[in-house]
Amino acid sequence: MSQWEVVIGLETHVQLQTKSKIFSGASTAFGAEPNRQACAVDIALPGVLPVLNREAVVCAIKFGLAVDAAIAPRSVFARKNYFYPDLPKGYQISQYEIPVVLGGGIDIRVSHGGTPSEKRVHLTRAHLEEDAGKSLHEDFHGKTGIDLNRAGTPLLEIVTEPDMGSAAEAVAYAKALHSLVTWIGICDGNMQEGSFRCDANVSVRRPGAPLGTRREVKNLNSFRFLQQAIDYEIGWQINEIEEGRKIVQATVLFDPDTGETRAMRSKEDAHDYRYFPDPDLLPLEISPVWTAEVKRGLPELPAAMQARFERDFGLSTYDAASLTATRANATFFEDCVAAAGKDQAKLCANWVMGELAARLNRDEREVADSPVSATQLAGMVRRVADGTLSSKLAKEVFDALWTGEAADADAVIEARGLKQVSDASAIGPIIDEVLAANPKSVEEFRAGKEKAFNALVGQVMKATKGKANPQQVNDLLRQKLTG
Repeated sequence: MSQWEVVIGLETHVQLQTKSKIFSGASTAFGAEPNRQACAVDIALPGVLPVLNREAVVCAIKFGLAVDAAIAPRSVFARKNYFYPDLPKGYQISQYEIPVVLGGGIDIRVSHGGTPSEKRVHLTRAHLEEDAGKSLHEDFHGKTGIDLNRAGTPLLEIVTEPDMGSAAEAVAYAKALHSLVTWIGICDGNMQEGSFRCDANVSVRRPGAPLGTRREVKNLNSFRFLQQAIDYEIGWQINEIEEGRKIVQATVLFDPDTGETRAMRSKEDAHDYRYFPDPDLLPLEISPVWTAEVKRGLPELPAAMQARFERDFGLSTYDAASLTATRANATFFEDCVAAAGKDQAKLCANWVMGELAARLNRDEREVADSPVSATQLAGMVRRVADGTLSSKLAKEVFDALWTGEAADADAVIEARGLKQVSDASAIGPIIDEVLAANPKSVEEFRAGKEKAFNALVGQVMKATKGKANPQQVNDLLRQKLTG
């Protein structure tokens, strides 16, 4: 593989979170019966005219601001002409020569051989367009049905430069983009429902050679499929060239069942679509005043919040990046710190990234649906910090909160008698009993075997049912053994 250089660019269709479609008043809600949300504009009845949805434009401006792009003061809608059963007009309204967003970039972190590195993926453009309908091939007795509910759904197509050199980088970019568009509230990010779909343009070349012929893998709706499709396509293209065959530009589909790509049609170029300005839509004009108004409504962005977590809470770059992976996660952490106290930020971070994340993953829940609230977790963190709970006992309390046994950590501690024993006068006699009962371990420790000390600590913790303060047990035991 070192003899080859991989070049990847992504085009991502982000469904904008508006209540109505981009050029009509029909609903965009998911899950309706086929063709129940397709109005006269969507099905292209004669004489109908499109009217631009202002909120879709606001979403585009938000995105442009979030990626440090230029917001075009004047952009134009065009007709992209092609013929397909689920495209009633025979053309798609999109933007071509003058898109609404130009340039910008997204920073990603990728591990190469175990060493993390940062990279900026540059964006070419982002443009507004309408979605097509959907062809349904199942349950139609060998026929195909057309559902036009999606026709006219507002999309922002985000196009990168060919900056990525591996499937890992492409997935890192897609995840960062997904996090950003959900963070700023322009997309719900639901990949299963088609709200976030990637097309991957993949080519290979010898190092230093001109760009190779690219093939576009269409409609990848999961990060796992994106990884698998690109890896397969890279291997396939290299094998074709090494076998003496030429790569033909094409649009291909990925089959998750076989893990392979297959050609769907020869790849179209812009001239095949015969773009021309849509005569039914005026140019879109965005004033600096409008842009400034939208900017004031943007939330703190992930990069800025990550830097603040590092600065204000003393967190590592890794911890801060993990906590700001999603806005919901970051909000939960901040709420936890607000309730526990700023000086417990690191302990809050450990619990949010550790036990909480593991439980959410196990139960296939999102952090917004966590049975343990940020306030409840903060209450438990405070008891760990003040010595009431050991780490082991804290996990027992967390279990009880997760299952709804009690409303807060203090109630669990009281009901189960879990208060950590930190009184030396109570721990001392127990240590004496353990030393008397384990003379062999005592002898081994004094002979220089440190493992014997750990065994004695374990015996003391067992005798106290895990309630003794571990640090005090260590200190007192060592004093008695060496005194």
